[in-house]
Amino acid sequence: MDTTPVDLTHLFEQLGLDNRPAAIVQFIANHKLASHIHLSQAPFWTSAQKSFIIEALEADAQWTELIEQLDTQLRKP
Repeated sequence: MDTTPVDLTHLFEQLGLDNRPAAIVQFIANHKLASHIHLSQAPFWTSAQKSFIIEALEADAQWTELIEQLDTQLRKP
C-alpha cells in the first residue's frame, strides 16, 4: 500500500519538480494553459511527467484530484 501523503507538495515531488511552497507558487505563475489545451499536452512537461499525468488520470489514481486542482490553477488568469 502506498502511504505517500496526497497533497500538492507531494504531487510536485512525484513530477520531479521543486516542491517547496514558494517554488510551487512560482511554477503556477510561470505556466499558464489555454482552455483548449489538455493538461497532459502542456508544452512544459517532460515525457515522463506527461506519462505520469495521463496514467494517473486514466487510472483515477490517488493523484487525480490534485492533478485536477493543478489544472484549474494553471488556467486562472
